[in-house]
Amino acid sequence: MISTQNAPFVCHNMADADTARKRLEVIQKQLSHSRLHLKSPEILETAAVGGDIDSLVVPNDVLTKEEVDFYNKNGYLVVRNLVPQEQLNKYLHRFNQICNREVRVPSMIVMKDVTFVKSSCQSEERTINKIQNFEEDEVLFSYCELPQILKYVACLTGPDIKSVHTMLINKPPDPGTMTSRHPLHQDLHYFPFRPANRMVCSWTAMEKVHRRNGCLVVQPGTQYGPLLQHDYPEWEGGVNVMYHGIKDYNPSIPFVHLEMNAGDTVFFHPLLIHGSGANQTNGFRKAISGHYASSHCYYIDVKGTSQEKIAAETLEVVHKKLGADIDLSFEDIWRVKSRLVQGNEGTL
Repeated sequence: MISTQNAPFVCHNMADADTARKRLEVIQKQLSHSRLHLKSPEILETAAVGGDIDSLVVPNDVLTKEEVDFYNKNGYLVVRNLVPQEQLNKYLHRFNQICNREVRVPSMIVMKDVTFVKSSCQSEERTINKIQNFEEDEVLFSYCELPQILKYVACLTGPDIKSVHTMLINKPPDPGTMTSRHPLHQDLHYFPFRPANRMVCSWTAMEKVHRRNGCLVVQPGTQYGPLLQHDYPEWEGGVNVMYHGIKDYNPSIPFVHLEMNAGDTVFFHPLLIHGSGANQTNGFRKAISGHYASSHCYYIDVKGTSQEKIAAETLEVVHKKLGADIDLSFEDIWRVKSRLVQGNEGTL
């Protein structure tokens, strides 16, 4: 039985929701006047989006030939010791402040493991599994603006870069339900824009991650495949809200577990099949992550596609948080979240 009916986020008080709602009302007015015409793949300017859109890597002088070849073959690249411990400590401190309700950011969504939504567990760190949409928190969002991160991102998106999604992932010790695992999925399932080859995720370990505490696992080479059908997996212990998984993946493709030390960063393609196992230790497994896209990417209409369900679910979350009368489309939600972090504005 899939248990997904509980609210996926924690709204600390009504003032937070009211503030976020007022901000969205202003943004709605701005969107109605400034929304750009969508560009189709046929008329997308190749130079603007960053070279040949069939190529996974933009011409650059940062990556070695070996790194380019590795990313092209496998769909991911691990860069060791990229983010210093001093920065990671700032993110950890901010996470603890959010857990202790010392800091409130209206647009931020704090998500609890489905096992603890209705429990009496007093430890927020033990129950919270993810903070997302932290683009208005200057401490956490500074991760998305780190020069050493953007240096690698630009090799994959081109020079004009938007941050489109933000997450701090806290994988607490599994409560015995195996709900701390994340099903195999493709990030593109969540994004209503293209082309996929000008998008990338950066995922930085905040502490040592390994197989026992639920490191990332990937299927190298799957970035060349199509976007597959996703839905909630039929897990006995329940599934966290929005943790969609691929319905039919090819188990014959080898898996690679990405064991990393604090500060190590993996960059991976949005079609790469990946997930993570349960945390079967007594410690935590934290990571901070940003998704990026070329500012010259274009929005698509997901109606009638495999992404229609996640679009409806996302809108449902927004309406629960801000009110059913909030008039935002799936595209609008992503426009509101996106931030230019380098270069020039485009169609995104």
